[in-house]
Amino acid sequence: MAHALKERLPDEADTAQGSTPAALEDETYAGPAPDAAGAAVVNPQGFITPLVAPAGSLLRFITCGSVDDGKSTLIGRLLYETNAVFDDQMEALEKDSKKFGTTGGDLDFALLVDGLSAEREQGITIDVAYRYFSSENRAFIIADTPGHEQYTRNMATGASQAELAVILVDARKGILPQTRRHSFITSLVGIKSVVIAINKMDLVDFAEERFDAIKRDYEAILPQLGFTDVSYVPLSAKNGDNIVKRSPNTPWYQGETLLQRLETADPETFEAADLPFRLPVQWVNRPNLDFRGFCGTVASGTVKAGDRIVSLPSGQKSTVKAVWNADAVVDDAQTGDSITLTLNDEIDASRGDVIVRDGDDIQAVKTVEADILWMVDRPMVAGGRLIAKLGSHQTPATLRALNGSVDIHSYQVKPANALLMNEIGKVTIALDRPPVATTYAENRELGAFILIDQLTNETVALGIVTKLSQPAQPQASLTSGETASLSGFQKLKAKWLGAEASADPDIAVSLTRNRFVMSGLLIVLGVFFGLSVFTATIIGAIDFLFRPILYELLGDGREKPVATSRAESGPGYYGDGI
Repeated sequence: MAHALKERLPDEADTAQGSTPAALEDETYAGPAPDAAGAAVVNPQGFITPLVAPAGSLLRFITCGSVDDGKSTLIGRLLYETNAVFDDQMEALEKDSKKFGTTGGDLDFALLVDGLSAEREQGITIDVAYRYFSSENRAFIIADTPGHEQYTRNMATGASQAELAVILVDARKGILPQTRRHSFITSLVGIKSVVIAINKMDLVDFAEERFDAIKRDYEAILPQLGFTDVSYVPLSAKNGDNIVKRSPNTPWYQGETLLQRLETADPETFEAADLPFRLPVQWVNRPNLDFRGFCGTVASGTVKAGDRIVSLPSGQKSTVKAVWNADAVVDDAQTGDSITLTLNDEIDASRGDVIVRDGDDIQAVKTVEADILWMVDRPMVAGGRLIAKLGSHQTPATLRALNGSVDIHSYQVKPANALLMNEIGKVTIALDRPPVATTYAENRELGAFILIDQLTNETVALGIVTKLSQPAQPQASLTSGETASLSGFQKLKAKWLGAEASADPDIAVSLTRNRFVMSGLLIVLGVFFGLSVFTATIIGAIDFLFRPILYELLGDGREKPVATSRAESGPGYYGDGI
């Protein structure tokens, strides 16, 4: 129960009945013996009045900024001022403040959220700590993120799910490089609303001039950021100035307190509900022979029974038979709902595929341009092979090009041949099995990804898609006029490779390499079974040169769409290893 709960206990009633509060607690929790029919069962917390009225809306926000700017202290103070700290937590805080505290004899509110032993020993935040509280007007989920540069990856993780950011600035130090880095990452993940909390004003005598100077410095970097709603609040997290109540120490400040700003904020978010229905398949639910459902969380749009859908990248179509939530069939589902879809037709869809509304123009992509945050201490260089996980789709990928890195001081993109830990870079990534994707600005779920080391299974980078460079769609067949304009060699090349492969250098190289390997294996097998080297080589050369003719004789169908997965390719033209 909260620390203010003692004032709400019925002490006078206890005295009248000759009971102490402790005795009342025992009696209340035990309740009368239900020895008579219809005997009332006592609610053990029936005498406790709600601390707050039901919240009208939910706001997810983070606190970020440089190390020692007071992020954890601010959250702890905010929880304390809103009666969200329980009695046992207060007792533990008093003891911990004497043992681990950094505020002398005062309560160290940072210890309310810094729970790891390493955090208490070092006096810093390491992991993301989530806390929940509510006021009379709103409910909140706070993510306290670390400020130390070594743990920037944890800050980015917390920011990826937030709608608003409280960026702290130490009034004594002003704008630091880590403040700039956190501001850029906050903008990168799509947060539009920020509160610049200028903390530790008590250490600069609540000087208005210092507040105005920091405000000017931050406004100077705003043009390079994507924020649309920026406000500034002077405060002292340690003493509670302008946290919940207006401070008499800042008569020159006429704006809202921090809590008032959080209660009235209307952050701009991604309008995923306005997009077509899209469901990344996370699991195919097959509990018995009579049920086959596709499970996932709706990334955007709505769906109901009877809607026509398409499974991508296969392109197979069906209609929705029923929409299930965790308990039963529902009429429809919206963005963010976890559902299971059953269909009227048996189609081939598995984890990593995306079910969309029929007519949606979204498609699988082979190459994307992205902004990434490199998160490990070994450098990233172009050409590296990694695993990319986008939504529920996982595929081998190649870092084809490093197009530049972001100078955290000027936010300008500069040439680079490697990315070091915590650096932000612009890259081009080639995906072996093309996933269905959008840009991050269009949809968070289908536009964000992580990169995983193939050997250690370590997450080495997180990224957002900024441009879909190369859709994995069939290349247009050449018209008769275009064919006539080709040279003899070009016609032969198009005939040997096929229209799709001849138009895509990557497919052409891979196809040629795999045909060469297969012909080499044929030569080895011929020699093994007793043929001369010369005869086996002639057979291998014929196989290499005339394999396309064999495909046509077998009726393979050279103009089939480019396969987007091995399961889709089947035997034939793209069975050569593409």
